[in-house]
Amino acid sequence: MPRAILEEARIHPAVRETIAKHHAGIVDEVWAAALAHPVLVVGMMGNPFPVKASRALDAIGVAHHKLSYGSYLSQWRRRNALKMWTGWPTFPMIFVRGQFVGGAQDLQRLIDNGELKTLLG
Repeated sequence: MPRAILEEARIHPAVRETIAKHHAGIVDEVWAAALAHPVLVVGMMGNPFPVKASRALDAIGVAHHKLSYGSYLSQWRRRNALKMWTGWPTFPMIFVRGQFVGGAQDLQRLIDNGELKTLLG
């Protein structure tokens, strides 16, 4: 089932560029890191789930790159751009070989069923 995204034709031309450029720097940074590293964990300070994901990867010996953006009280607008881009509402956001795979629980399922090893090739 494809996720609902407002069609560009339903966005007034005068605001399309504003939407496209809204915190584009953080999206570009995360995308570049997702393409440069086999496993990327994107998180924030104070949230235990990015730590949980990193520990799960460490436990199975999978090297990963981490990016962290602010805390619950800082940089939330920038993180919101990532949520809009991925459609994922929480952190961490985990990428494997450039593919978004979900959060900490989703990662654990991939580890448990062996799919993470398959994705890493």
